[in-house]
Amino acid sequence: MPKQKTHSGTKKRFRVTRNGKVLVRQKNRAHLLGHKSSDRKRRLAGDTQVTGADAKRVKRLLNE
Repeated sequence: MPKQKTHSGTKKRFRVTRNGKVLVRQKNRAHLLGHKSSDRKRRLAGDTQVTGADAKRVKRLLNE
């Protein structure tokens, strides 16, 4: 049986830490940043953790 391929879209959007947590970029930080406050943009910096069944689905797509 052939090897499973990693889902390319998922590979670009998510990453799995050594402890198995799934991290993703926060929403609302891609465009239309001119009217958003500096506080809001700073708060949205960094990654957030994916939880529950969504994390399980992402791991399956990444072959983790």
